[in-house]
Amino acid sequence: MEEALRQSEPQFAAGQIVKGTVIEVRPREILVDIGYKSEGSIPVGEFEDLPEVNPGDEVDVLIERLEDRDGMVVLSREKAEFKKNWARILSICNEGGTIQGKVKAVVKGGLLVNIGVEAFLPASQVDVSPPRNLQGFVGETYEFKVVKLNPERQNIVLSRRELIEQERAERRAALLSEMQPGDIRKGTVKNITDFGAFVDLNGLDGLLHITDMSWGRIGHPSEMLKVGDELDVVVLDINRERERVSLGLKQKTENPWERIEEKYPVNSKVKGRVVNLVPYGAFVELEPGVEGLVHVTELSWTKRIAKASDVLNQGDEVEAVVLGINREEQKISLGLRQLDANPWEAALEKYPPGTKIKGKVRNLTSYGAFVELEEGLDGMVHVSDLSWTRKTNHPSELLKKGDEVEAIVQEVDVPNQRISLSIKHLSDDPWEHIEDFYKVGDLVTGKITKLASFGAFVGLEHDIDGLVHISQVSEERVDKIKNVLKVDQEVTARVVKVDRGERRIGLSIKAAEYTPEQLKAEQAVLDALKPGEDLVALQHAFDAAEEKLKKD
Repeated sequence: MEEALRQSEPQFAAGQIVKGTVIEVRPREILVDIGYKSEGSIPVGEFEDLPEVNPGDEVDVLIERLEDRDGMVVLSREKAEFKKNWARILSICNEGGTIQGKVKAVVKGGLLVNIGVEAFLPASQVDVSPPRNLQGFVGETYEFKVVKLNPERQNIVLSRRELIEQERAERRAALLSEMQPGDIRKGTVKNITDFGAFVDLNGLDGLLHITDMSWGRIGHPSEMLKVGDELDVVVLDINRERERVSLGLKQKTENPWERIEEKYPVNSKVKGRVVNLVPYGAFVELEPGVEGLVHVTELSWTKRIAKASDVLNQGDEVEAVVLGINREEQKISLGLRQLDANPWEAALEKYPPGTKIKGKVRNLTSYGAFVELEEGLDGMVHVSDLSWTRKTNHPSELLKKGDEVEAIVQEVDVPNQRISLSIKHLSDDPWEHIEDFYKVGDLVTGKITKLASFGAFVGLEHDIDGLVHISQVSEERVDKIKNVLKVDQEVTARVVKVDRGERRIGLSIKAAEYTPEQLKAEQAVLDALKPGEDLVALQHAFDAAEEKLKKD
């Protein structure tokens, strides 16, 4: 009988999985009866995945040892679960399947996950982008892919990222197959760069270029968007082979240039804001996406403005006049000066040729002097119109800035905004009647006004200069004019030549005491000079003629 009872009793052995009944739930442990001669205790932590444990509940447990020092059987629910699940996990791993698990805790380098057994989820495999706070995943249940399994060490490595990427790839393929240019899609701004923003279209990233964000001017995409913004975008282009999508935001609204001529007709007045200053002008925004250029020449009728920034600042609100529109090139020409009357249109009536004016010398250049007629209106006296008689190389020889001068209006060029003045026309040209003032043989007195390598200029009456060639200074040879004559030195000389055509009077200091016969010979030397000979070359001409006279 005893032998029969022993054979009918359950057989227990270490490593065996058996069913047990919960007989008592304590704060730190749970007592389980497996039908053996003694109960076993299991730590409460091994039941954390169960919502509630009550006496009478049946659980699978693994026998670790039949007796401990207290004579109790040593049991483990976790090891029983691990052993039961191991075969299933091996099958999942081999087949590339997925498994559900609950994140238990944060450990070094990642997360500890309960999938029936403990498995490791590296931080890099938690999501597509490694999360900053792993603690937020603890207690959550997810699907995982088993990516590495070591049966000998019973190590399991999981990946949630691969499942997410696989899901995104499927969604991306589906989106690419169904998406068409012109579609409007919802997306979330994922990343912002200098050239645009990447928008997540629920699994497919598209590029929203900065030029397609707004019809208006944008310095940087961050002026309009920030990461996380949700927006509707227009699909502009799709490259299915390279899985690239171009998106647009401004295309949801009408292109403001479509009816530009109707909104801003030529000669109409408009208001806008200065958005950019360049050396050649200022760009004025009339509305988002529509800018006009005020060229630097269109800023003022009278002021000579070097660059737009001299009179305008970025952000200024201005009024302007539409001068021209080119819709194809999306260009509008604007003018500020057209808001005022053009003073040059009245200049011809106010200053007709022949008008005598008075004004201050405002500026001197190498070619002439600018005289202010009125505020913003200047006339120019060319260097050749300063004097009938003086050979002037630079206007500073006769004028200085700030001088009050009189002049005669010669010409008013309205299209080119120029008024030509003349000071010399205030009086008659003395060369027209030069024979009444000077004749060959006259003895004259004057002061040296200028020295040159070839001779000296002597100031005579009627504001006329005569030239004493270096050969006509003395009977003796003169190497350097400055050695015998000085500026402002008074000299007496004989007029030996009067050339009305060339506006030249030849003088000779050495001929002041000549007899009529000697004077006639000297005049022959001067007559040998070619008409129009440059003054600088006179020295050679005089020398050649003098040598010829001596030989004869």
